[in-house]
Amino acid sequence: MAGILSMILAGGAGTRLFPLTETRTKPAVPFAGQYRLVDFVLNNFVNSDLLKIYVLTQFKSQSLNIHLRQAWHFSGLTDHFIDPIPAQMRMGKRWYEGTADAIYQNLRLIEIHDPDQVVIFGSDHIYKMNVRQMTDYHAKLQADLTVAAIRVPIEEAHQFGVMEIDDAGRLIGFEEKPANPKCLPGNPDVALISMGNYVFNPEVLYKELKDDAKDQNSSHDFGKNIIPKLMAQGNVYVYDFANNQIPGERGDPFYWRDVGTIDSYWQASMDFLDSDSALDLYNPKWPMRTFHPTLPAAQIYSCAKGEPNKISDSSIASGCVIEGAKVEKSVLGFEVLVEPNSSITESVIMGNNSIGEGCKLHRVILDKNVSLAAGTQIGLDHDEDEKRGFTISKGGVVTVPKGTRVGFND
Repeated sequence: MAGILSMILAGGAGTRLFPLTETRTKPAVPFAGQYRLVDFVLNNFVNSDLLKIYVLTQFKSQSLNIHLRQAWHFSGLTDHFIDPIPAQMRMGKRWYEGTADAIYQNLRLIEIHDPDQVVIFGSDHIYKMNVRQMTDYHAKLQADLTVAAIRVPIEEAHQFGVMEIDDAGRLIGFEEKPANPKCLPGNPDVALISMGNYVFNPEVLYKELKDDAKDQNSSHDFGKNIIPKLMAQGNVYVYDFANNQIPGERGDPFYWRDVGTIDSYWQASMDFLDSDSALDLYNPKWPMRTFHPTLPAAQIYSCAKGEPNKISDSSIASGCVIEGAKVEKSVLGFEVLVEPNSSITESVIMGNNSIGEGCKLHRVILDKNVSLAAGTQIGLDHDEDEKRGFTISKGGVVTVPKGTRVGFND
């Protein structure tokens, strides 16, 4: 037996995050200036000493593959690995047809390791978790399947799989994205939902996936098909994320965000900038690894023709140059140039951007390689933003696609 094998589902198209997913898969979307969404689950595994990891990719995976190669390469001298696995159509000429089918098509990779447990996590949520505590819980109960759960406000629960448990922590009710979610007993304002993180007994996993693959009426999805079937057999348990502990945490240890939409992505970015942020990225006992390009430190220059610099509540990555500008409550990724008299507020600038003199941005997301001519304004007049073809979210966040040049005559 080979201990624990981890599988990360990283093939999602992320259509609700368009245009950030126009050229990349959702797990490769940048976050907090220097990370990618996939970094959070990878750090959770590595910091939990789970070092045999397959990353299952599918749609628009090139930027994700490059990031994994640059940031997450293990030496070949050990049996530890983080290997991206593209959809290989092992079971026929078809893409993955659901989360369960993605694992089914790669069963051979699991079988050759002969693990004690198989851990299957998603790749596009922002949170920190000691996964070993969940695998220990699974082993103690000798469960067929353990599902990680978190409490969310009842008005948000319809977006997730809603669960009911008994006093022993056994799963006794599960409904995927219900119109009328069931609340926790005695608490009408809160529901218990699945985080999309699972620990399986390997033999149970093999049998259920093979049976599911034969069912032509199945959606081949863990939430819709596998969990309800196993629940009926009575040996599925729920791991309460509220019991998870990470040493040295200063923020909210139970912070978890599904950044499935532009508004939720923007809000998570703003959460990160709070002085008392619930998301602690500075815990030396839980290092947050990622790729760091060879760039100089950020530079903030005074400028004779510009206003005095005003930088507050912001994150400024390496390689940025700011000259006589205002940056408030914003994230600037690698290599952003901000010219004099520009104003950036409540915005996310992803990297390799040029912001000309006198530009004004408010509640804007600029994807990578966007250049703005002098005097460009975005986020202040949504009618004008719409004429330019920019995406405007329900919450009023304006997103400019990768590589766009705005306000130039060429």
